[in-house]
Amino acid sequence: MSSPMRPLWVESHRLRAGEPPEIRWDRPLSGLPTEDQLAQALTALDPGPTAWILDDLLAPSILLRDVAELPEGTEAREAFWRWKFQQSMALDAPHAVQALLVEPGLWLASGIREDRRDAWMALAQRLERPIHSLQPRWLHLYNRLAADMDAPGLLLSLSPAGPGRWTGTLAAWGRTLSLLRAWAEPADMSTWQDERLAPTIAYLQRESRSPQALHVHGAPDWACPELPVRILHEDAGQEARP
Repeated sequence: MSSPMRPLWVESHRLRAGEPPEIRWDRPLSGLPTEDQLAQALTALDPGPTAWILDDLLAPSILLRDVAELPEGTEAREAFWRWKFQQSMALDAPHAVQALLVEPGLWLASGIREDRRDAWMALAQRLERPIHSLQPRWLHLYNRLAADMDAPGLLLSLSPAGPGRWTGTLAAWGRTLSLLRAWAEPADMSTWQDERLAPTIAYLQRESRSPQALHVHGAPDWACPELPVRILHEDAGQEARP
């Protein structure tokens, strides 16, 4: 049997090795972790492959629609996704990009700066904790949550950005992932609710894709008049039921 992945959470507000109930290392952050901080967190884990869960702002994502044809060959296809991602996201630095087919014509693309990825991979390899995967937090949560959900829903993946303020990502699904929006500008709960959540819910209702619940990670509580709210526990695999 293959060994389980050892999780490392790299977020704008914290660096954490492991998950409850086996957190091996947990420190607050105020920006990118230093190489020394990463080394300390990695060496707190047992040797072996690691799964990095990245702050959504470190690994931006986008749904790309109407992608009908892809170039032949691995290198040409990778170059196409890098170009498409850079163009769609208006990014300056080169990004390494992974693209997943959601449904015919609809692709999910996530990227990370190439220089950052290469430096992290070299460090992890040197410490015998090689990186098996680099995944944005919202996608990690979505994969663990939506797979067991039959009803359409919304996921709010948040990072604290000062008292009562957050950055983050809003994902919606029905049968599959259908909508993805991210905000780098910190906002309080009322702004999130009035300017970000409520318009999204109204749009989905007009499209006959009404969500049945809002799942929130990163805030201790949340008020949403339109939907039942379920706060995700820190282990990201269980929910606090209303």
